[in-house]
Amino acid sequence: MTATGEEHTRALAGPWWWGRWRSAVLDGCLALVSAVECGAEGIPFARDAGIPASLGIVFGLIAGSVLLVRRKWPIAVVLVAIAVTPAQMGFLMGIVGLYTLAAAELPRRIIVALAGMSLLGTMIVTFVRVRQDMAQGDLTLGDWFVPFASITTSLGLTAPPLLLGLYVGARRRLMESLRERADSLERELQLLAERAEERAEWARGEERTRIAREMHDVVAHRVSLMVVHAAALQAVARKDPEKAVRNAALVGDMGRQALTELREMLGVLRAGEAAGGGERRSASVPLAAVRVAAAEAASRAGAEQAVEAGAEGPCLSELEELIGQSAATGMVVRLTVEGEVRVYAAQVEQTAYRVVQEALTNVHKHAAGARTHVRLAHRRAEIAMQVENECPPELGPASAAGLPSGGNGLLGMRERVVALGGVFVSGPTDAGGFRVSAVIPAA
Repeated sequence: MTATGEEHTRALAGPWWWGRWRSAVLDGCLALVSAVECGAEGIPFARDAGIPASLGIVFGLIAGSVLLVRRKWPIAVVLVAIAVTPAQMGFLMGIVGLYTLAAAELPRRIIVALAGMSLLGTMIVTFVRVRQDMAQGDLTLGDWFVPFASITTSLGLTAPPLLLGLYVGARRRLMESLRERADSLERELQLLAERAEERAEWARGEERTRIAREMHDVVAHRVSLMVVHAAALQAVARKDPEKAVRNAALVGDMGRQALTELREMLGVLRAGEAAGGGERRSASVPLAAVRVAAAEAASRAGAEQAVEAGAEGPCLSELEELIGQSAATGMVVRLTVEGEVRVYAAQVEQTAYRVVQEALTNVHKHAAGARTHVRLAHRRAEIAMQVENECPPELGPASAAGLPSGGNGLLGMRERVVALGGVFVSGPTDAGGFRVSAVIPAA
């Protein structure tokens, strides 16, 4: 498991400029070793310079302890190491300082310049020292050994820490880049999960709206007709028993049709719940993937249910039967069809059917006994429908039915039509009636 940038930042809890306590301890140990080395090398330096040995030791201790600030000021450490090179001290400080300088995030020209200065200083000091030793007779090699020894020593003390520092710095920057990329990827996954949840919530809302609309269309129309027939049955039960029997049979048929349609809708809902339960049981998948998959599944389920409902819903060929049911209640309904009759997409036919159905339901509720005209026009690129009722009589045979109204019928019709790119208009007429008009694209 990789640590994110936020977790890495919280892990940096060391003192002062150190990110971790172990880094501070490591630098303290290196500074102590460097101080001891420089202090020991300060004795021959003090003897050659003609100063007290104690002063040389103190100078060496102070110079070597500069390694403590190598992470904060690596340039200063390298400059001090170059400055004490003529005294032949600070070898550990120079090596560690060059490594820290190369690994730090500094301009490349500064690193090259300081490394070149260190290389040149070490080469000159080594050249002078080896030549002095050969002059004193300590070394009896040829003259070729002086430049060879100076170049080899300077490269050996400069190149390895410099190359290692460059490698570690590049690797550190690569790891930081990967960590930032992981943070960015995690944020993107969270954003995708949130968007997926929003899409799933939107899909659920759309599905709830669609189901509520379907339930309203089914229940409102069928039950309204049943109430109207029941009121008529109550009115003619004693006067015309045969008509009462026919009305009772119609009430039974409509009730069975309403129950059948309700069972179909509930079956779709149960299928959706079973699919959702199967998704919740897949607990071994990562959270973000579950969220995204659940959202996509919810969207697909909503679309599939909508298509399924559209395929199994009513169509325009059943429009005459719908009008016949309203006429059986005593309403005077006239159907006019214009243009060439043809087959449309399932959603288009279902929407056109539901608009006429809901408009007739509103006539039963608010204008019982009014003459109603249903017009259906098949045009080249669209289908238009209009349901207009005249001014209702003062007292109709079903005026006492007392049908309730939730105010959602016109809103549902508008949503259906607009969802298919159509136009919906409704309102009262000058003659005191009410008109509902809709135009739906054929494609």
